[in-house]
Amino acid sequence: MEGKTKEEGIIERWVMKHLLLYTGATRHPFILSIRDGSVDISSFKRWLEQDYIFVREFVPFVASVLLKACKNSEDGNDMEVILGGLASLNDEIAWFKSEASKWDVSLSNTVVHKANQTYCRFLESLMSREVEYALALTALWAIEATYQESFAHCLEDGSKTPPELQETCRRWGNEGFGEYCRSLKKIANRYLEKASADVIAKAEVTLLHVLEHEVEFWNMSHRGT
Repeated sequence: MEGKTKEEGIIERWVMKHLLLYTGATRHPFILSIRDGSVDISSFKRWLEQDYIFVREFVPFVASVLLKACKNSEDGNDMEVILGGLASLNDEIAWFKSEASKWDVSLSNTVVHKANQTYCRFLESLMSREVEYALALTALWAIEATYQESFAHCLEDGSKTPPELQETCRRWGNEGFGEYCRSLKKIANRYLEKASADVIAKAEVTLLHVLEHEVEFWNMSHRGT
């Protein structure tokens, strides 16, 4: 029991506290439809084009977290972890373009859905210098972990994920990305443990906002609304 308590941080306690919403974000019907092979390909294409837009907006957000790491990190490890995540986004954007070509999805002049616009505006609000490092780290972990847990579920034993979507699931569901998410969580927990009550409260609200935006993004992908 002692070892288990040691490993449990603020984020783990929040996940348990808000498990219904967390499960809604990581086991959404859109993800479950990929896992059981019933996914509507038009929904997948909609997710593809909208997520490409989101990732391009995600880049400056991660860069802003990196700047905060440079100013707040007690050692170089934080910066290295976040820099690795930022560097991988260049490859991710190239992957989206390649996938879009494969699925005959146009990424130019795409109409941005309301759920995506709202999520991108939320990201922008987290980029100011006034946003505390612990809060930004919490958001970054939540965004990345939602995808990691969702797509990893589509690769587990018993899944019937269509072969043509396996690569998509492996991109975020692989163990290397899982390790990156665990590193982010460890860093976030470390700073949350030292944060003021006000920052902790704001970080928890930020986590809930991320999960709500993720659910809305999946809803938009799944139903087109």
